[in-house]
Amino acid sequence: MVVSELHWDNQIPFPKLGPTHSRIVVGLVALVCFINSYDGEFVFDDSEAIVNNKDLHPSTPLNNIWENDFWGSNLSSNSSHKSYRPLTVLTFRLNYLLAGGSHPIGFHVLNIVLHSIISTLMIDVFAILIGGLAYDGKLQKLNQAPKASFLAALIFAAHPVHTESVAGIVGRADLLCALFFQLSFLAYCRGFRGGNDKNASVPWIVFSLLLCAAAMLCKEQGITVLGVNAAFDVLMICNVNIYELTHRLLLKGKPVDVSEFVRTGLLVRLMLLLSGGSLLLYARWRIMGTGPPAFTEVDNPASFAENLFLRIVNYNYYYSLNAWLLLCPWWLCFDWSMGCVPLIKSAGDWRIIAVLLLWSCLVGLMSQALCSQDAVKRRILTFGLVLLVIPFLPASNLFFRVGFVIAERVLYLSTAGYCLLLAYALGHACCLWRKHRKLFGGAMLALLCVYVVRCAQRSRQWGSEQSLFTSALPVCPLNAKVHYNVGKNLADGGNQNAAIKYYREAVRLHPKYVHAMNNLGNILKERHELMEAEELLSTAVHIQPDFAAAWMNLGIVQNSLKKFDAAEQSYRNAIKHRRRYPDCYYNLGRLYADLNRHVDALNAWRNATMLKPEHSLAWNNMVILLDNTGNLDQAEVIGKEALKILPHDPTIMFSLANVLGKLQKYKESEGFFLLALKINPDAASCHGNLAVLYHRWGKLDLAKKHYEQALKLDPSTPGTRENYNMLRRKLEQRPRTNS
Repeated sequence: MVVSELHWDNQIPFPKLGPTHSRIVVGLVALVCFINSYDGEFVFDDSEAIVNNKDLHPSTPLNNIWENDFWGSNLSSNSSHKSYRPLTVLTFRLNYLLAGGSHPIGFHVLNIVLHSIISTLMIDVFAILIGGLAYDGKLQKLNQAPKASFLAALIFAAHPVHTESVAGIVGRADLLCALFFQLSFLAYCRGFRGGNDKNASVPWIVFSLLLCAAAMLCKEQGITVLGVNAAFDVLMICNVNIYELTHRLLLKGKPVDVSEFVRTGLLVRLMLLLSGGSLLLYARWRIMGTGPPAFTEVDNPASFAENLFLRIVNYNYYYSLNAWLLLCPWWLCFDWSMGCVPLIKSAGDWRIIAVLLLWSCLVGLMSQALCSQDAVKRRILTFGLVLLVIPFLPASNLFFRVGFVIAERVLYLSTAGYCLLLAYALGHACCLWRKHRKLFGGAMLALLCVYVVRCAQRSRQWGSEQSLFTSALPVCPLNAKVHYNVGKNLADGGNQNAAIKYYREAVRLHPKYVHAMNNLGNILKERHELMEAEELLSTAVHIQPDFAAAWMNLGIVQNSLKKFDAAEQSYRNAIKHRRRYPDCYYNLGRLYADLNRHVDALNAWRNATMLKPEHSLAWNNMVILLDNTGNLDQAEVIGKEALKILPHDPTIMFSLANVLGKLQKYKESEGFFLLALKINPDAASCHGNLAVLYHRWGKLDLAKKHYEQALKLDPSTPGTRENYNMLRRKLEQRPRTNS
């Protein structure tokens, strides 16, 4: 390749920077775009992947990372999403260790740094694809940094569609996958010695395969780098003209000279890539449990369409929406499922125009990439399409059903192809219409500025769940999940009235949304609107019979309505579908206690504590029930057993102190009362009961002190006023002694 072939690059109205300066600029732009996400909270999927993921805890064996999925569930579980990303989880664990806990700042900072590194490496990737390989055996970077590769990397660094990958911590998987993807590609390129010898170094190819495996251990999409490497080898190293090859085979019927491919080592290299890729896929399949994850219709409704034509049309409509997000990344949403994108149900739907427009553009680009007489144009357009399409294939539904409609994170790598095409389009336009170079340059600069502002704005929206969820309302007003998440966030913040409104809207938009029904039923239960709560929860378990949480909540409501038999059956159903369900055993125990089935109640609470040893309410209820039924010795044993597990629980201390007081173990009882008050000094009931203990013990002055403290904290404490008055009369009758 000669420099003159890239004459269009010089027409780009951007400064020509050296390699160091270009990297600094691109890295800084990447930092500026997303720096204000550094102090964001854990939001959306971060809760499951990080906050509730025990694989991140130092106390969890490190081997668990290699046995569980991305969310901490065992890969063999039916509920597992089969997302095997141990290297990503390992970086989360390191973040957790370095932060001394689960503080989000360290997680966010590493994401931002990774995006900056990836953006700077894109300069090398684009330079190779634009400038090719030099004949001296080194990777050529035209004048050290071609303008087009610098511009493409700038666009990549600032593209707003990357916000989810950078500002959302779970996007770490996409970032690490992209990093190893780049390194695998660069290693493959490094294997060629240049000149007329087109054979490659096998160790470099093997190293490239190992980096591909690392990319797959960060996210499954990493396997697609093998397709890019193969395309690079065929199109650039061996300079195969796909159009001429196809024309010779199909139209002229002439055989292909395979000896040339053998001499250059292309067939050997392709076999290595194919064998390595097959081995990686087989290993991944075995790890996954030889079965794909199970998704529901709400996750990806198009994949459940019975009509094949409509399924294909809707898939292509999804592709057009992804293309639109690359072209105009203004309407961004954290979730595109549950009605956000209504299905196309007939050939008369106007949205089919978007599908036709998409394929018109793709066919036009492909025809230019295949048929152009300009070798550089042909190569750049081809690699632009390769980078655009191949990394997107795992999300395309072509090979297997995916669990989403649109996911902005999966576009992280595909954006590179778009950036390459856009940079080339600018250079080509400036070359054709040189009089308007400044206009084109100004337009591109304005676009970059808009991108930077949009990134900053969107990063701030990802800063908290409230801002993230509410930002989605104008984008996807038909998305029931958006309304559900807004409602859940409001409910967690204590604003139940507003939460009810959004939960109701979620159920209206998606009448089978059982999680919204369950949460709405819970709020109505707390507001004592029991009849509607029962109706909602009954509907939820009818739609999804294995919804254990809804069965338990239904049991609580039925218990409140005194439908005891129905409540017991609901609890049993919940335990049937979730055998390890301590909260359900606890509520079942409360039902038995209300029915005076004391032995059954104790057994249920004991099951709760066996499944969840730190279940304070179950322990405390056992102590109270044994106390109320006169089994004081057993109550003492249970209370002390509980405090071995929960040594700082003031409620259990209080209950045990009451038992010990009745057993006339006054000194020991006093100790537990004082420990409880040390933890919670404003507990009026604790002061009142300690006063009763002192009253019985004969320590009347101390009793008077704690009675007064109890009445000061809560004048309406039952019995305290009467006991205090009784003590005062006793003190008044006490004979006075002269000093």
